[in-house]
Amino acid sequence: MLGRLMFKKLGAFVLGLAAVCAVSFAAPAADYPARPVTILVAFTPGGPSDVLSRIIGKRLQEILHQPFIIENRPGAGGNIAAEQVKNATPDGYTLLMGNNSILATNAALYKKLNYDAEKDFLPISLVGTQANILVVNPNVPANSMQELIALAKASPGALNFASSGHGAAAHLAGELFKTEAKINIVHVAYKGAAPALQDVVAGHVQMMFATAASVIGLIKQGKVRALAVTTPKRTALLPDLPTVDELGLKGFDATTWHGLVAPAGTPKEVIDALHIATTEALKDPATQKALTDLGVDIIGNTPREFADYIKSEIPKWTAVVKASGAQVD
Repeated sequence: MLGRLMFKKLGAFVLGLAAVCAVSFAAPAADYPARPVTILVAFTPGGPSDVLSRIIGKRLQEILHQPFIIENRPGAGGNIAAEQVKNATPDGYTLLMGNNSILATNAALYKKLNYDAEKDFLPISLVGTQANILVVNPNVPANSMQELIALAKASPGALNFASSGHGAAAHLAGELFKTEAKINIVHVAYKGAAPALQDVVAGHVQMMFATAASVIGLIKQGKVRALAVTTPKRTALLPDLPTVDELGLKGFDATTWHGLVAPAGTPKEVIDALHIATTEALKDPATQKALTDLGVDIIGNTPREFADYIKSEIPKWTAVVKASGAQVD
């Protein structure tokens, strides 16, 4: 009888200890962050990744009570920033605002890549997605997508399309459009969306697939003309603007997405702390309004869900790269 009682007490103690350990293991790091955190952005200031990162970073700073510094490292389609974060100390103090180019496309786009999107980073959360909008300089004699395609077919190679960088979503959207519409248009790469759009406005290039975040103001000011949106459904920012699919290129989908990742090897409790803070940031009404005004559809999923999303996006964009013949050395 005494033995059974002691056994029950021992069992209860073990279960209680296991429960305490489980709670402790799942809890965020109590001392993180103890100093400023840097979020690397792979594109120039003023572009969608930069603006979105600054909105998120501001709220994370308020939640975690440490500065969140946005550092722009443009170049090589995002690879420079990605490699820097990959090689950073995995302690949660150097993060990357990744996107579909860095985490899904570049593996197929570049023959040599010094990082593996799935192995070298730990997902924190998918922040949100953005529609890409086909815009042209107002002097281009095309008031619809069909007229633009007809213009391109009438003068093969005469129309140029800008992008925020080789392999960026804007580039591959243009390549997909080129393939699906069976036209010959020439790609011109820039180091970021802001300088690319400046040249579209100036008329140095005729067209671009730009994120809603970077182009909505220019559309409202009449500095560019919007012809179509690349998402499967219309965007709430421009509800009267038809999709590329609606206008005849069935199944066309070129959505941009952004999400936070950390170097592989970052402690789980730090990832948990960052995920909790990011989720809280994305629930903040002021942050939601700022992101929604930029045309961002807020997601805020778990690290596991974000990892699965990245895994599903890689074959999709690999197919686009192969179809466009856009691979580079």
